[in-house]
Amino acid sequence: MFTVEQKARNIHLVKLDMTAARAESHWLLSSDRHHDNPKADHELERKHLEEAKALGAGIIDCGDLFCCLEGRADPRRSRQGVRPEHATCPDYFDSVVRYAHDFYAPYAKNFVVIGRGNHETSVLKNQETDLTERLCERMSQSTGHKVCSGGYGGWVVFQVKWHTRTYTLNLKYFHGSGGGGLMTMDTLRIRRIASWTPDAQIIVGGHTHDSWWHTVGRERLHAEKGDWKVRLDAQHHVRCGTYKDEYGDHFGGWHVERGGPPKPLGAVWMRLYFERTGSDRFRLAADFRRAS
Repeated sequence: MFTVEQKARNIHLVKLDMTAARAESHWLLSSDRHHDNPKADHELERKHLEEAKALGAGIIDCGDLFCCLEGRADPRRSRQGVRPEHATCPDYFDSVVRYAHDFYAPYAKNFVVIGRGNHETSVLKNQETDLTERLCERMSQSTGHKVCSGGYGGWVVFQVKWHTRTYTLNLKYFHGSGGGGLMTMDTLRIRRIASWTPDAQIIVGGHTHDSWWHTVGRERLHAEKGDWKVRLDAQHHVRCGTYKDEYGDHFGGWHVERGGPPKPLGAVWMRLYFERTGSDRFRLAADFRRAS
């Protein structure tokens, strides 16, 4: 069980109940759903959403939930990019919001935050409407459960009170930037972003449609009651993947023509749990597995 408090426009505090013995908490980390695109895998999305609902898992989405390339002012628009549900609608952007609402509303209580990606910010810049805010407003109004919108980047702070102590774990999300790289899959960004986010134990992103996670070791200086010690900890870097299959059978399309490879479809499951660090010491820790 968890509750969400919005502390700032891009900082969300998640309070967890993990007081039971051997307690653990599950989270679905997702990005680049591109839900209104004809190549989006809705069945895979629904499978993971149902799993999250059954587990009572929270969902942190890092942007590009919408694709929305088919607006009148977008030079990338094409007839092949429109789902049948929106093909005859005069209010294209309203239509994709309604469509997304109907799909995601049954899982409103699971969403911690829905962030913004470059597709949403492009629509805001060129069409002057905020699709992420419209979706969150609509889901909140129809379900009675507040669904929070987030920024292109932001923070989710997990907090657990156990016995007399409070444990926290900081997750930094950032949708992503750049092309990623065919050979590196954007792993070169790990050290770069780690250099300016020292307070994050977990850094989550998307954008390049790659799926991986990597752990970086860190040396920290810690003082407690005048006793100074060197302690080692870890920073986890996660890429979420996508639900949009641009490769298909390799017949054609923008992704194929630019030489893009197949991309793994799905998201990433995160498990939070207590890890023993001493005879009477614990810390809130995380591990990851692919949601496929």
